Amino acid sequence: MSPSYPQETTMPEQTAPDASKLARNPYCKQCPTRFVLDRIADKWTVLILGILTEQPMRFNALLRRIEGLSQKVLSQTLKRLERDGLITRTVLASTPISVEYAMTPLGQTLAETLNTLTDWAEQHIEAVLQAQQRYDGQ
Repeated sequence: MSPSYPQETTMPEQTAPDASKLARNPYCKQCPTRFVLDRIADKWTVLILGILTEQPMRFNALLRRIEGLSQKVLSQTLKRLERDGLITRTVLASTPISVEYAMTPLGQTLAETLNTLTDWAEQHIEAVLQAQQRYDGQ
């Protein structure tokens, strides 16, 4: 059985004026904010952006650094992040050709929030695991 990969989440085709007419309510199904939240709440996105906050990195270096991440999912996630303006992709003049990924200024504005989220997870993992054990023991 082959592993399943998350489907690409796409926002319905809207021009900027159309999107601006929608009320900003992430609890509303058509709110554009919901599409952004869906993108940045992905575990691979959080980990990739966390690493790129430290320094620009090549594809294979990212793949080696994040255990459990497949080449296909890394490629898909990087393409989405580039499309969303959170990272840049630079082709380096080398033999063989390599590509380097780096945070954009927009991506940097998200980095602090993601670092806070990661810090929270690291600080509270024991409490979460204990809560899971209590729940599973019921």
